[in-house]
Amino acid sequence: MREYDIIRRPINTEKTTLQRELHNQFSFEVARDASRVDIKNAVEKIFNTRVQTVKTMQVKGKTKQRGRIVGKRRSWKKAIVKLMPGQRIDFFEGV
Repeated sequence: MREYDIIRRPINTEKTTLQRELHNQFSFEVARDASRVDIKNAVEKIFNTRVQTVKTMQVKGKTKQRGRIVGKRRSWKKAIVKLMPGQRIDFFEGV
């Protein structure tokens, strides 16, 4: 699998901004079949940084209702990547 197939998109919310500023952690939506080692290697190669730890979680899709029609959002995988001290990702600077 290529690096850009593993890392789907960055997640940018208030909570992830606090994690980035206080703990040097970055959140990404990743491929559901990607392992922690795959995610670590992809982040290190794409952003040219060193990764300390990777935590992953499966996010269940919510059930949504609009009138009588019931649907479901897709489930996805989230990765929280903690970088080594002194490392940073310039992509998130100024966001």
